[in-house]
Amino acid sequence: MIRRRLKIVLSYDGTKFYGWQIQSKGRTVQGVLEEALTKMHKYPVRVSAAGRTDSGVHANAQVCHFDTDLNIPENKYKNAINSFLPEDISIIDSIFVDDNFHARYSAKRRVYKYYFTNSMGYTVFNRNYCTKFRNLADLKILNECAASLEGIHDFTTFTCAGDQSGSRVREIYSAVIYPEGDLFVFKIEGNGFLWKMVRSIIGSIIHYASSDSGSAGFVEALNRKKRELAGTTAPAKGLFFHRVYYLEEKE
Repeated sequence: MIRRRLKIVLSYDGTKFYGWQIQSKGRTVQGVLEEALTKMHKYPVRVSAAGRTDSGVHANAQVCHFDTDLNIPENKYKNAINSFLPEDISIIDSIFVDDNFHARYSAKRRVYKYYFTNSMGYTVFNRNYCTKFRNLADLKILNECAASLEGIHDFTTFTCAGDQSGSRVREIYSAVIYPEGDLFVFKIEGNGFLWKMVRSIIGSIIHYASSDSGSAGFVEALNRKKRELAGTTAPAKGLFFHRVYYLEEKE
């Protein structure tokens, strides 16, 4: 049988998952997906993902790859996998790729979105997908903080002590906050992100933007590279792994 590499794009509601990566205890996205693929193939199948999301974090378009020898057309593979998956995971695209493709290492840009609102916009229907902040600063000040992230920086201030990255330097291509209906969206795009970095950043933006120091205080916290200067890390439920871009793809 000929083995081919399949790239899949999936969305998932992270509310009832203990994150992406398989753990000794708890339901994970990787675990559920690999269980479904193993049932299809009749042998163990392992997948690699573009990024690992934490417990409670959602995904609009996570990207994975795995090797398969099943004789299924690429455009029908997504439906075949979906028939084995629960309702909180869905494959939205499937395509065969070159054997050199790697969901994580071939990725060039990653985009996250964080949804938040005030008490007026927080409802029983969106409570699992956004965070309520009681005191929100003016949008102009919020964006002054966000804009300071663009470029190459050491993001030590906005990561967790358990992060095992060899370097905490990352390049941010764009960062902006904008209204979307009753919600606000923090959209950030970069070449990579540290553990809990996005949630720490938005929590810090909310903190500094409403303080006397404003955006200047946020910039100082970024530049000093001290974790104790970060604000409270925002809850996971507002975060979405939005999209991954590869070399040949454009917005």
